[in-house]
Amino acid sequence: MLDEATIQGLKWNENGLIAAIVQNVHSGQVLMMAWMNSEALQMTLETGEAVFYSRSRATLWHKGETSGNTQRVVEIRVDCDADTLLLQVEPKGPACHTGNEHCFFRTLDEFSQKPERL
Repeated sequence: MLDEATIQGLKWNENGLIAAIVQNVHSGQVLMMAWMNSEALQMTLETGEAVFYSRSRATLWHKGETSGNTQRVVEIRVDCDADTLLLQVEPKGPACHTGNEHCFFRTLDEFSQKPERL
């Protein structure tokens, strides 16, 4: 459990969320970006697996709960402004809902030529 001072020390946005970048601890590959609220952060620390907050569904989601593509959290880092977390994980399967290893599989040029909205 995080103590209240640590939680208050993080810079949550106006919706009570903080950005969470997820990185493969072994390869260094950035896998995805998601949002966490304080409950998601607490659950991540308690379970040892990544839990995020879905803004579209307004609920917590345990990464891989339905797909089996979980992310075991090895370490959580905080950036210099305390407004972004870096979760270093051991992924079990692809991180992206498209089936790609990570969510950053397109360059901006590729996106501008054929913007696929998911």
